[in-house]
Amino acid sequence: MIAALQIQAGLRNGKTFLKNSFYTQPFKLLDITEDKTDATLRLMMMSSSPGILDEDEYKIQVELGEQCSVELETQSYQRLFHMKNRATQQMQVKMAKGSSFIFLPHPSVPHECSSFLSKNIFYLLEDCMLIWGEVLTCGRKLNGEVFRFSRYHSQTEIFLSGKLIVKENLLVAPASTNVNAIGQLEGFTHQSSFICICKEIPGNPALESIHEILSVEKDICFGVSTLSVNGIIIRLLGYGAEQLYNIQKTISKLVIAANKKANNIKTKTYAK
Repeated sequence: MIAALQIQAGLRNGKTFLKNSFYTQPFKLLDITEDKTDATLRLMMMSSSPGILDEDEYKIQVELGEQCSVELETQSYQRLFHMKNRATQQMQVKMAKGSSFIFLPHPSVPHECSSFLSKNIFYLLEDCMLIWGEVLTCGRKLNGEVFRFSRYHSQTEIFLSGKLIVKENLLVAPASTNVNAIGQLEGFTHQSSFICICKEIPGNPALESIHEILSVEKDICFGVSTLSVNGIIIRLLGYGAEQLYNIQKTISKLVIAANKKANNIKTKTYAK
C-alpha cells in the first residue's frame, strides 16, 4: 500500500492553525488541541491499519510557516509485521524561520522476519526548535520474539539553513549481525535516540538536570552530547520501551520549559 500524509501549518493572530492537510488510507489526522487559546497546534497521526505491512510505502510531509508551533503525536506503538520483502517510510519536515516542531512517535515493534527502512529529513531555518526521537524495541519480547526481525534501518538528516548538521544512521540486522556482541547492544534489548535543536539551548543547569533524570533510572545506559550547533543528542539503551519513551517525554518537557523561561526573560529584558 502506498499512503501519504501532508500537514501544512500557518499562523493567525499569534496562534498556529492547520492551514492545509491531506491524507490517504490508512492515515487519519486529528486536532487534539485542548486549549484553543494555546499558540501551539497539537495533532495526532492515526492509522486504521494494525501496523506496517510488507511492501507498504508511507510518505509524510510537514510544512511549518514562520513562528508556527506544532506538536505531533502518534496513536500507538508502530508494529512492523512479517514480510517477504521490505516496507519503507519517508518523512520530510520543512520549518520556516522561528517555527517549532516536536515529534516523539511511539516505539517501533518489529515482528519476526520484518524488514523496514525509514528516512527522516528535517530542513530548519534560523531560530527554529526541533525535538525528535525514536525508540526501537527488540520485537514482541513477551512472545519470545527477541531480535527475530530481519533488518531495521533508520536514517535521519537535519539541515540548518541548507547545511547538514546532524546525520544519524541506525542499522540493526539480527539476521546477519550478533546484536549482543561488544560494540553492539551488549545484552540490551531496547534503544532510543533523542535530538533537540533550539535557539535557546539549555545551559549547564539544564544539562545537569537531564543527567539527574537519567542517573536515577534503573537498568539503562545513556550518553548525552552537545551538537556543533545549539542542540543536544541523547542515546539510551535499556530493556523496556515504555521506560525509554517516558524518559524522552520527560526530557522534552524540561527542554520546552527551559526555552520558554529563557524567551520570557529575554522578552522582559527587551520590554524594559
